[in-house]
Amino acid sequence: MVWPSGFAAAYAALRECNPARKCALAERLRANAHAGCLAFDGDEPVEPIGEAGRPPRPVLVVPGAVPRRRPATREGHAALLHAIAHIEFNAINLALDCVYRFRGLAQDFYVGWADVAAEEASHFGLLRARLQALGYDYGDFPAHNGLWEMTVKTADDPLARMALVPRVLEARGLDATPPIMRKLQAIGDAETLAVLDIILRDEIGHVALGDRWFRHFCAQRGLAPEANYLALIDRFDAPWPRPPLNLPARRQAGFGEEELEVLAASRATRK
Repeated sequence: MVWPSGFAAAYAALRECNPARKCALAERLRANAHAGCLAFDGDEPVEPIGEAGRPPRPVLVVPGAVPRRRPATREGHAALLHAIAHIEFNAINLALDCVYRFRGLAQDFYVGWADVAAEEASHFGLLRARLQALGYDYGDFPAHNGLWEMTVKTADDPLARMALVPRVLEARGLDATPPIMRKLQAIGDAETLAVLDIILRDEIGHVALGDRWFRHFCAQRGLAPEANYLALIDRFDAPWPRPPLNLPARRQAGFGEEELEVLAASRATRK
């Protein structure tokens, strides 16, 4: 099918429920965006944000009901990989929604988030293959929907979206990945370690893209980025980082030293 615009192509991928087809559509969006085959302009209406396309499984539960992910057993190992795969699947939809929802921006905003969608699709595929190697598949464990819930909350403002999804939720992934890698190293899962190396490298770039556009929107509105960032965390009751912070990765992604000092302190202490 030939899409009438880049927005239509992103929306088709966003609404697709089949994971394999969603990943293929995300890759096609990236290729066409780089080839200049898609226009990101015009006045076509924006649909209200709702549920993104996803398969009937996994069953979504509150975060506390997600099974513990201790990789010492085969099932625990698979549950851990499933949790990461679910984050990557949600991240595909997040990036696609950034392409679709926010209008009137520079072409490189759309191309950048199309790149992210395709990279998240690649991550999901790599993790799904590791799950299948253990005898499981995506959907075999319950999962929570926290990343998409924050995407919904920030649907009306690209500045809030850049602050609270890439710079809060996805940046937490930078912190969480090294401890997960140590657990996998302890059980000798070299194949998944290689996948997580790729994911960590790419996710630094994704958070950096969010940082770039967050600072761009702050400059447009005459706002101090660091102060506005903390105000948005409080306003949306977004989760505070859990120590230890991955300081080298966060620095690469654009976080400043004073900002990192504040984030390294407890939220209660800051207040």
